[in-house]
Amino acid sequence: MKLNTIIKLLILVFPLFSLAQVVPVSFLGNAPAPVSSFTFNGLTYKVIVSTTGKTWLDRNLGATQVATSSTDIASYGDLYQWGRGADGHQIRTPLSTNSVMNATSATDNPGSALFIIVDSSSSNWRSGQNNTLWQGVNGINNPCPTGYRVPTYEELNTEKLAFSLQSSASAFSSLLKLPAAGLRNSNGSLIAVGSFSMLWSSTLSGSNAFSLITNSTGRGSNGRAFGCSVRCLKD
Repeated sequence: MKLNTIIKLLILVFPLFSLAQVVPVSFLGNAPAPVSSFTFNGLTYKVIVSTTGKTWLDRNLGATQVATSSTDIASYGDLYQWGRGADGHQIRTPLSTNSVMNATSATDNPGSALFIIVDSSSSNWRSGQNNTLWQGVNGINNPCPTGYRVPTYEELNTEKLAFSLQSSASAFSSLLKLPAAGLRNSNGSLIAVGSFSMLWSSTLSGSNAFSLITNSTGRGSNGRAFGCSVRCLKD
């Protein structure tokens, strides 16, 4: 082969290799880039990937910021009655403006923004249980953003074991930055605010539902009329 022919071949071949090496990964295929933040119900959330491999919202539903301490009020977020959607009942407001006594709902959506208070003879805001309200991304009243859901107790407990969550201090120092948000009792009173937090799971416990307690090695089994925090998990 003549020398000038070889030179021409080299000029044609090497630019092609060079071009292939500088094509950005984002241009390869049609997969969108990972979403690092998004807006849901007027608040901007980010996502975090735990050492367990699970993807979580960076804060509790309704919180305006990630916790800067275990008692950071802005990071507490809302308190949901198990199985209810974001209809307004979850907002931390005085009971004088956000409660109703013993007005249990016969439907999955009470049609009211009121926190439903029940007496000691009942543990459910709904008259007649519906166990499917928070089951998976397609749960009837799933309060989480699209593609997210209320975690099972097993999924919450995996995080608890991974970060040795046994106190409010360890809950805050974990990757999830869990604050001591407290909870709302089924009688409507706020309790344990600044001391510990209870996070709902989708896992049922008879007529109750299991929750993760941030300052204990155990787990809660709460009446569904209790108001607890929700931390959403990517499905």
